[in-house]
Amino acid sequence: MTSHFGALFLRKIFPLMAFVTVLSVASCDSRNDETTLQRVKRTGTIRIAYANEAPFGYYDTATGEVTGEAPEIARVILKRLGVTSIEAKLVDFGQLIPGLRAGRYDLIAAGMYITPERAKTISFSNPTYGVGEAFLVKSGNPKNLHSFEDVVAKGDAKLGVVNGTVELKLAEDLGVPDSRLMVFPDNATALTGVKTGHIDAFSGTALTVLDLLKKAGDGLERAEPFRQPKIDGRAKNYGAFGFRKDDHEFLDAFNAELAKFIGTPEHIALIARFGFTKDELPGNVKASDITGNQ
Repeated sequence: MTSHFGALFLRKIFPLMAFVTVLSVASCDSRNDETTLQRVKRTGTIRIAYANEAPFGYYDTATGEVTGEAPEIARVILKRLGVTSIEAKLVDFGQLIPGLRAGRYDLIAAGMYITPERAKTISFSNPTYGVGEAFLVKSGNPKNLHSFEDVVAKGDAKLGVVNGTVELKLAEDLGVPDSRLMVFPDNATALTGVKTGHIDAFSGTALTVLDLLKKAGDGLERAEPFRQPKIDGRAKNYGAFGFRKDDHEFLDAFNAELAKFIGTPEHIALIARFGFTKDELPGNVKASDITGNQ
């Protein structure tokens, strides 16, 4: 009797287990086929990366929050896309693109410049700002440095840049010798380099230099005047969000909401907290105008 019951039970339970297994596999396959946008909308969560560079994206020790131009704009746009929770990861600037491509996060929110070289490996949203370059120097600008060309011409002048930035490539392209080019992991250590005299100038965006001056105290200044280098024929650099190459749907949805937001009174008020003004608005410039391949 027991044997008959056991056989009957197995005949009925095995097909059910097989059916459940098929459903489970199908569900997993479905999840694996999800696009980033679909996953973000389903879960309401997203991972973003920043590089601790004020005013673009940084950790505010006073509030204990990640903030800056890029994270705050991201919060607005992502909320419109259904995101309710953002996990922000601090990443060295030079590792932002490798980490994105490796899937460690879904979006770069660091005010990263759009360049054709970077666009070979990631996609960019349309820009959220446009800004020029600047030098941070000791008060009085002892070496009289007002351009990258000045650094090249003065044989003992040393220039500091942050690893992975456009400024590093600019310095190399414009002929600053490796022996006089010091590469730092972040702005804070570069600032110390200027203060201690290890470098004679630090090259960063104009907004970065202004932010560093607020924190530096006495003894430093912005080099004025400054001759702007031309980057791909442009005197301004344009910053944007970074996406994986295959996240077309996510990029398109993000750009659509971005177009509705950039330049509005809400946007202007938001970025004013970080020193941005209407002068830094990107105008009609699109990412494809710079990269040519989006």
